[in-house]
Amino acid sequence: MRIAIIGAGRNRNGIGQYIGKYFQKNGASVISVLGTTKQTARKAASALTRYGINATSYTDFYTMAEKEQPDAVVIASPESSHLKYLLKCIETGVHVFCEKPFIKQDKNDMDITLLLDDIFEQAESKKLKIAMNSQWPFSLPFYEALCGPVDKQKTNTFFIRLSPIVSGKEMILDSVPHALSILYFVFSDGQIGDLSIEADKKKINIKFHYIFPAGYCRVQIELVRTVHQPRKFSYGFNNKIVHRVLDLNRYDIFFTYSDKTMKISDPLELSVRDFISAIRDNREPLIGKNHIVSNISMLKKIYNYSKSI
Repeated sequence: MRIAIIGAGRNRNGIGQYIGKYFQKNGASVISVLGTTKQTARKAASALTRYGINATSYTDFYTMAEKEQPDAVVIASPESSHLKYLLKCIETGVHVFCEKPFIKQDKNDMDITLLLDDIFEQAESKKLKIAMNSQWPFSLPFYEALCGPVDKQKTNTFFIRLSPIVSGKEMILDSVPHALSILYFVFSDGQIGDLSIEADKKKINIKFHYIFPAGYCRVQIELVRTVHQPRKFSYGFNNKIVHRVLDLNRYDIFFTYSDKTMKISDPLELSVRDFISAIRDNREPLIGKNHIVSNISMLKKIYNYSKSI
């Protein structure tokens, strides 16, 4: 499987090179990167060599697609460019692994669901797989190993704390997709009710009811801007909260709960593996069409509400 990466060299909160690392580690071949200038593209390609990746650098998407013939493209560029590259990827006939948020929230009241339906209809007509990288749902088995199974019939609260590097309301776009993805995995598709937001430039506190067919869950999302590692991350149901601990030298990831500690697999790698297997097995990625439509629709509601406060 031949992989091209758009945004492998982002300096600000970018994880493109780590996505590339995990594709290479799991049997794919990262063959090219796309940058905005020759200098940034070459820099991104150079950064990947530490993972044994020898990628050719480009600044034009169509030139890269014609010369390299990738099977799939990673879109890890800023969210304002996601829609443009999604459409180019579908036009070219390649599978897509796209960073969250899937597409940038539009300033007007356009029906984002219709736009997404059109994107997926075009992709399905060409038998293309599209996945969004919102990796933390893949950590749920480790959470349950520490805290016990999550029974949605008996679960009434969810808390998550994230530490985005961005500030202000951009923290919502950066981090809230993770929370919404975990809720989707546990409760299936839902709606937002009783939404409230308290915000300043460094901290945002979001509360709402996640309403699903069997009931609802009270949700609290706490966003605290944090520039330097280690950035705090924790989440849990019914007050059973796990905290992430990072070994920055080895980049090992641990969950702690009460007096228990467990090393976990990097959810980013698990997200990449699922996308690879979805293509090879011709199945829907775990974070595929229905999940993405639900995620981005609820994200739009939260983001639009935040602009009114």
